[in-house]
Amino acid sequence: MKKILFPTDFSEAATNAFVHALEFAKIVNAELVLLHTFEIPVYDSQFFPENYAAIYSSIELAKFEMFKDEIPKLRTIAIERNLEDIVIKHRLMDGDLIYNLKNAVEEDKIDFVIMGTSGVSDWTKFFTGSNTNSVISEVKVPVLCIPVTAKFHKIKIIGFTTRYREKDKTELRKVIEIANKTNAKVKCLYVKTSNSDVSSATIKEWENEFKGDHVEFLVLPSDEVKETILDFILYKDIDILTTITHKRSFFESIFESSFTKKIAKEVSVPVLVMHET
Repeated sequence: MKKILFPTDFSEAATNAFVHALEFAKIVNAELVLLHTFEIPVYDSQFFPENYAAIYSSIELAKFEMFKDEIPKLRTIAIERNLEDIVIKHRLMDGDLIYNLKNAVEEDKIDFVIMGTSGVSDWTKFFTGSNTNSVISEVKVPVLCIPVTAKFHKIKIIGFTTRYREKDKTELRKVIEIANKTNAKVKCLYVKTSNSDVSSATIKEWENEFKGDHVEFLVLPSDEVKETILDFILYKDIDILTTITHKRSFFESIFESSFTKKIAKEVSVPVLVMHET
């Protein structure tokens, strides 16, 4: 059985993403590991010599009580969606989110991370290459990012962006495996720019290799890569967009630019980030 790590702060974005996590767990036959982290403020013990330990204990207790109160609400969501059979485990950890995420991934042998994002600032935080605390750069398993406005519906079409590199085939096969479990199709997009070096023979080779896998290959000539991918999401009815980490800089440019504001209301699909192998 696979394991999905679901970090939550019990916010609206996290609760929305929890529905996706439940449904995805059903698709891939996985159990959920819910992770809630909190950071204890740093106090100088010389100013609190007598009640230093009490301060920490009271903070930990308060966090535990909140955690205990919120868990039944998530269980109710599972029951309402007839997904109460999904195995759900819990981890309450103090300290930095990214540090705890990495530890949980290693200790629990996690296969996926699913997390909610509440807006442009979250996208920037998760995708920025200059931020050493980036979830994408630090966690070496696939990460499914769920925008707060992306409500769950049956997955019918999974988009997959590629540059037709040989190593991309491994990730495409993983996506096909997911698609097969939900009877979805995969639409594979390559944006062919004026300085593209991908040959027609390579494209034909891919089409032959994945024949019969419910994969549609689209080659769209354009030097406007960002706009073309966004049009692809909008007009090809993409339910999940898959990208590979070598394109992280592309997603940075989308989510950090003014262009984001223009398309934020139109494009609200989960993004599955795969890692190069």
